[in-house]
Amino acid sequence: MEGEAFSDATIADYMNANFLPIKVDREERPDLDSIYMQAVQMLIGQGGWPLNVFLSPDDLVPFYGGTYFPIEPRYGRPGFLQVLQAIRQYYDTQKGKLQSVKDEILSNLRSMATFQPTQEIDHDLLKRGLEANVGVLAGKTPGPSFPMIPYAEVALRANHFSFESRYDAAEISRQRGMALALGGIFDHVAGGFHRYTVDPTWTVPHFEKMLYDNGQIVEYLANEWAAGVEEPAFERAIALTVEWLKREMTAPEGYFYAAQDADSFAHPSEAEPEEGAFYVWDYGELEKLLTPAELTQLTEQFTVTEKGNFEGYNVLQRHHSGRLAAPLEAALGKLFKVRYGAPADALPTFPPARNNQEAKSTSWGGRIPPVTDTKMIVAWNSLMISGLARAASVFNHSEYLELAVRAASFILHHQWIAGRFHRVNYDGNPDVLAQSEDYALFIKALLDVQQASLGARSQEPEARSQKSEFTQNLELKTQNPSPIPHTPHPTPSLWLDEAVKVQAEFDEFLWSLELGGYYNTDASSDLLLRERSYVDNATPAANGIAIANLVRLAFLTEDLSYLEKAEQSLQSFGEVMVRSPQACPSLFSALDWFHNHTLIRTSADRISTLISQFLPTAIYQLELNLPPDAVGLVCQGLSCNEPALTQEQLWEQIKQSQART
Repeated sequence: MEGEAFSDATIADYMNANFLPIKVDREERPDLDSIYMQAVQMLIGQGGWPLNVFLSPDDLVPFYGGTYFPIEPRYGRPGFLQVLQAIRQYYDTQKGKLQSVKDEILSNLRSMATFQPTQEIDHDLLKRGLEANVGVLAGKTPGPSFPMIPYAEVALRANHFSFESRYDAAEISRQRGMALALGGIFDHVAGGFHRYTVDPTWTVPHFEKMLYDNGQIVEYLANEWAAGVEEPAFERAIALTVEWLKREMTAPEGYFYAAQDADSFAHPSEAEPEEGAFYVWDYGELEKLLTPAELTQLTEQFTVTEKGNFEGYNVLQRHHSGRLAAPLEAALGKLFKVRYGAPADALPTFPPARNNQEAKSTSWGGRIPPVTDTKMIVAWNSLMISGLARAASVFNHSEYLELAVRAASFILHHQWIAGRFHRVNYDGNPDVLAQSEDYALFIKALLDVQQASLGARSQEPEARSQKSEFTQNLELKTQNPSPIPHTPHPTPSLWLDEAVKVQAEFDEFLWSLELGGYYNTDASSDLLLRERSYVDNATPAANGIAIANLVRLAFLTEDLSYLEKAEQSLQSFGEVMVRSPQACPSLFSALDWFHNHTLIRTSADRISTLISQFLPTAIYQLELNLPPDAVGLVCQGLSCNEPALTQEQLWEQIKQSQART
């Protein structure tokens, strides 16, 4: 619409004469997007973006809205100028109807934002919620395929329990991992995951790469590996995604950029970019680039044909799991060089194209890259920090933790203005007050880094030998000095201290004293109403993450007021958990934390071993004063089992505690 309706002089003149046009970046203000998206769904029965909503200027209550409006009437839709003229006439002449519509919309919005608390947050609710959300992931849909990581995480978590189920949670979660690591949603040449595929077979992606997807997927695949699914494709996907992150998505200051566009220019002379031009391969081009033997191997392992699978071109999707042979990795390296203009081991960084003009006018050694959105968003960075911290623990990879530490440190040092946390950063300038997802996800990230730091293992040669062949080979290929300078690591206790400080600000400004849970924004926001986010979408809902954080903080600090807040929050959302469990998988992950939290107090070397396992509700604490002959204490809250005297006894106590329900 920016290129069509909003750029049309006649429409612009009419808008400026009759309306106050306001353009909102929904990545900056998800609170506004949430309220007005719900309103448009009430008005027309569906939502989507671009979101166009018309408000009364006196009270900002919506009375009409829609998504895409063409510049001229087509697709069964009126032209945008016709829409504007009709709305202006309606607003001027139908005051009674207008007020009636507004009253109904406002009433419905308020009723959706409040619901009755319940005391029924028991074990049975957890079982029913896990079952319902595993079922969402198990369902077959004919349309696009999305990562849906909050649901995948619940499926992986559900496998910890022994209750009867219609679903094989372990297999369902494994299949989601395989679809992500083998499918066309993953960039098999250079790393990074696209947003989704347009088909149900995980073949052809919408080529946009979002930081929030990549952070969640890295954490999920690492957890799959930790749970025993040691699939080489998982490790390869994580390792290449981190390489992409370092090369293209990391600012010199250490934070991560937000996204890369789906479209790019095939040639500088083109007027408009093309979907996927940077990523797809013409069969004739592959014949010229590769030897016959390499092309044969590529077609055996990937979806490569003369006709292609995307508008005459080929999107690479793997046919088989397992490790790729070295000659095939070398062939993929040739494709990397064509795309980027240099081999991977000679390209530690790749500068972002910040807009279309910069993309077309820069002299690139290979293809013209898509535009990169270089703003820093706290919530999205936090998801990547958590993913890196988890992968560092699972794969014993110090550089992953180093990247997480630098990004977390940037946020801690640059995102506060006058004592308030801020959501975004543009080239060193923080802006927009933080929202609940920024607080919740950053606190989680700080706790994840704190736990990973406890379990950080030596990178001496004997520790290196524990790494897989793929990781060692990748390290040998990338001998160039890392663009990421070494950052001194704060001690684990300092990460915890920072999490406590951020949580205190979160509680002060966004905690609901009356209802429990956290509002999306603080009381100073000029909004129709204050919502408390609980629905999981492409990212997990703030309150689900926040409640899990409260449980972890309660036992890391021995301050049970955090646990009281967690319980009150779960009770406040109990009604929606009973009524619509499929809407809120993160709340059921939080409920698992609440019922099955397990504090493991042991030595540093045993934490290093345990933290690489999938123990979804485990909290680790370094204990220097264990009882004589004990190897660890397993505590359910502040009440501990008898000291474990052997590694086997410790492990049995942990397994029992993780699934008490």
